[in-house]
Amino acid sequence: MLKKIALAIMFILPMGVSAQTLKFGHVVSNEIITAMPEFAKAQADLQALEKKYTEEIQRTSEEFNKKYQEYQQAVQKDSLPQNIAERRQKELQDMMQRSEQFQQEAQQNMQKAQTDLMAPISKKVDEAIKAVGEAEGLTYIFDLARTAIPYVNEKTSINVTSLVKAKLGLK
Repeated sequence: MLKKIALAIMFILPMGVSAQTLKFGHVVSNEIITAMPEFAKAQADLQALEKKYTEEIQRTSEEFNKKYQEYQQAVQKDSLPQNIAERRQKELQDMMQRSEQFQQEAQQNMQKAQTDLMAPISKKVDEAIKAVGEAEGLTYIFDLARTAIPYVNEKTSINVTSLVKAKLGLK
């Protein structure tokens, strides 16, 4: 996509230079996002959620280990009839499957929570970038954090990161 834009600019630039001077800007959105108080809150919320999941996973793991050790001791003493031993084996297998399923669900929920918490932050930054681009009369603003751009000429491309931070009221 970026290559297509650059190619289009190369063809349009010679034709339109006399009519209008194109102005380009670039921004480092990660620098802006990490400075936002919303980001700090989102990170804290994610860490709290991760802690809850970790504690639950640890609790179920300890419960499984305890039941497994009890089962092993009973088997070694040869004190369990065959049908009870098979039932306990089945219970242990079920516990393991539930634990694995919970871990997968926890991972998916963490990813969804991260997406849900970061979406409004990214949207706010994108809106500020657009507002700065319009205010500065820029043709394009490239985000160096999201798109690999091998070269940025600081003389012809304006770094608008500080302007976007100012638009958002950040230092």
